[in-house]
Amino acid sequence: MVAVNTGPRAAGARPGSDARGSRPDSRGSRPDSHNSAQDAPGSGLASSNAKRTLALVIALVVLAGTVALSIFVGARAISPEVVWESIFGSRATEEHVMVLDLRIPRTLVGLVVGPALGLCGALIQAFTRNPLADPGILGVNAGASFVVTLAVGIFGLTAPGQYVWFALLGAFLATMLVYAMGSVGGGKATPLTLTLAGVAISAVLGGFTSAIVLKNIDALNVTRFWGVGSIGGRSMDVLLTCLPLIVVGVVLALLCARSLNALSLGDELAASLGVRIRSTRALMVIAVTLLAGTGVAIAGPIGFVGLMVPHVVRWFVGPDQRWILVMSIVMSPILLLAADILGRIVLPSGELRVGLVTAIIGAPVLIGLVRRKKVSGL
Repeated sequence: MVAVNTGPRAAGARPGSDARGSRPDSRGSRPDSHNSAQDAPGSGLASSNAKRTLALVIALVVLAGTVALSIFVGARAISPEVVWESIFGSRATEEHVMVLDLRIPRTLVGLVVGPALGLCGALIQAFTRNPLADPGILGVNAGASFVVTLAVGIFGLTAPGQYVWFALLGAFLATMLVYAMGSVGGGKATPLTLTLAGVAISAVLGGFTSAIVLKNIDALNVTRFWGVGSIGGRSMDVLLTCLPLIVVGVVLALLCARSLNALSLGDELAASLGVRIRSTRALMVIAVTLLAGTGVAIAGPIGFVGLMVPHVVRWFVGPDQRWILVMSIVMSPILLLAADILGRIVLPSGELRVGLVTAIIGAPVLIGLVRRKKVSGL
């Protein structure tokens, strides 16, 4: 007969398991929703908090440089001395006025709208667990475009400062309608039902918008420029009015970061960890509405920013939503301002609107993401 070792250290038995290896030690088996995503394998190029912090500092430096380029570079060449004088308030020449009234405001718009779009995209990708989701998936862009078209066609509003509130109202109503439709039946709005409802609402509102535009020449003239997306030509009054709404949206998004890490493990496990799933999803919907709705109201529906930035960020910092959201706030205005700068100088005469530039850049990026063997994990 062959002697069999039945002790706790039997061959092949792992420390912390019984002799049969059938049940691991219960100690430490409960996942930590705050750290599991951060310490998971494949946590991105920056595998430690020190490296992530360094990446954040580098991103802030790049953002500062992009802001400087946005002020100093434009379709018309202006000497650095004139730009510096304009920054300190000089209006001596037409070039000084151009810097003060055109370049600085559009740079500030990029600094406000960029984080709103990128953060909104990161939230929606985490919420729907769809790595190819963007802010338009919940019908926000379609709702804003539809109500703006109504405002122009019925009330004759043509200035951005006049129809910005209609855009925000449309985004809010569309999101609420999507949430209501997603809750029909089982009484619980899931990522799948919200996604399907958002796609359906977007299609319907897009059809109505096209019908109105084809019948009303004023609506056509306004929406064909606003609908492309641009951060130029926006007054500081509009920006300052919408800024508090974006700040509230950013705060709500950051408050959801820890709960998003738990939700990535599944609803049942997240609930066992103490996450209030319905409250978290409601806060996320409100944050998405404020961020995407206000961003679209200010600059129009600018695509691909909310899709590209979270992917790039996730590639660097891993699946931890706390780092993804913070880095998206910094990286998004870099992309938006860089696209705007490129649009100013790429044509020999005139400018290319930033919405077109992001679409030109984003299309090949999207194709590359789809063709990758391993899409950035959520």
